[in-house]
Amino acid sequence: MESAKWVTNSKRQFPLQDVDEPNLLRDQFPYDQPPRVFFDGLDVRPEPAAGIYITDTTFRDGQQARPPYTAQQIVDIYDMLHRLGGKAGLIRQCEFFLYTDKDREAVAKCQERGYRYPEVTGWIRAAKQDFHLVKDMGLSETGILTSCSDYHTFLKLGTTRRKAMEKYLDVVSTALEAGIRPRCHFEDITRADIYGFVIPFAIELMKLQEQSGIPIRIRLCDTMGYGVPYPGATLPRSVPRLVHALIHDAGVPGDQLEWHGHNDFHKVLINASTAWMYGCAAANASLFGIGERTGNPPLEGLVIEYMGLTGQTEGIDTTVITELAEYYEREIKLTLPERYPFVGEQFNVTSAGIHADGVIKNEEIYNIFDTAKILNRPIGVNITDKSGIAGVAFWANLQLKKRGYAPLDKRDPALETIYQWVMKQYENGRTTALSNEEMMSAAKQFLPQYFS
Repeated sequence: MESAKWVTNSKRQFPLQDVDEPNLLRDQFPYDQPPRVFFDGLDVRPEPAAGIYITDTTFRDGQQARPPYTAQQIVDIYDMLHRLGGKAGLIRQCEFFLYTDKDREAVAKCQERGYRYPEVTGWIRAAKQDFHLVKDMGLSETGILTSCSDYHTFLKLGTTRRKAMEKYLDVVSTALEAGIRPRCHFEDITRADIYGFVIPFAIELMKLQEQSGIPIRIRLCDTMGYGVPYPGATLPRSVPRLVHALIHDAGVPGDQLEWHGHNDFHKVLINASTAWMYGCAAANASLFGIGERTGNPPLEGLVIEYMGLTGQTEGIDTTVITELAEYYEREIKLTLPERYPFVGEQFNVTSAGIHADGVIKNEEIYNIFDTAKILNRPIGVNITDKSGIAGVAFWANLQLKKRGYAPLDKRDPALETIYQWVMKQYENGRTTALSNEEMMSAAKQFLPQYFS
């Protein structure tokens, strides 16, 4: 293969700092207290990548947090991801385990679909013997686990920085010799020595890229969710400064960087979008955020975030988000939290009467966007003792609209009767919201001309 004209653009030298003892950054990670965020007066400016996109880890990290999907479930979800991201490839890739017969069956069936996007890629350990799995499946790219913090190098792997780097570079060279694109997973980067290991390692990878002519991608793995979106925070926790350092000091093109986060500190979505804003092209995500421990960036959340940041909607079918949630509940028997954004049963349902009254006048007052159009989820209302006559009217008019009838004024006597019936339930000691079935029974009794 003819070598591409990549040139490492690092202006300074960053040699590997091999050390005898691990640097555990105890000022930031005391362990007997929550981790600390420090600011040192330095700052970086946003410089978004030319094109941002999403990669999916539902079938890799997502399967580390739940019982494995069946091969058919994987294919069904893969089909829906293809429809959600569109032919232009907002959802650019999916990564798969390759170690079991079921894994390989699922990969083969997804490959048979012939979709350009999401591209089917693999994931292996930093072990040469695993490459036959990638070659046997005919994959063009695979992730390779390349842990980079001293926590992993010294405490987990029991080795040194130099030996770890040499092993990783050897495995990456094996991939390049086989014509396979390596995707190096810099595990635990938000606890790593950035200029003592991460940048020197990335520079060596870029040298291999120049020699081989094969692009090498780097995934920045916030394995424990320590990343913060503040551009003025110190390394290694600042997402903006991590991305900036990889681009400007290691010479890694932004379109070869990918962010992979976890939600241990409730920052998983904002960290992913922050990585986009500071030059990282790809954000790795999992459907509904399902991933190890607290999970990964929710893929459906990043789809909406992408649309908000770019204004681009062409080819994206956001109604598939609702289909996916329904599929998970129906086929996988997983019910998402009822207040989970975009798909939870209660996410766009109001219970307060004053809110329902506003929605009757104009649903934009209390709905985040046109959920009926964008997600195929019309706004809803819970009926409780706090709903008021406005809530009852809103519920009834939603049902009437489905049946092709004109709406009733909230002062309609029949609606007042239903409201009095609702309040009587709570006067008798009820504490939970009335179900749709209970409200329908009342509607049939008090509005028989429409509901009987």
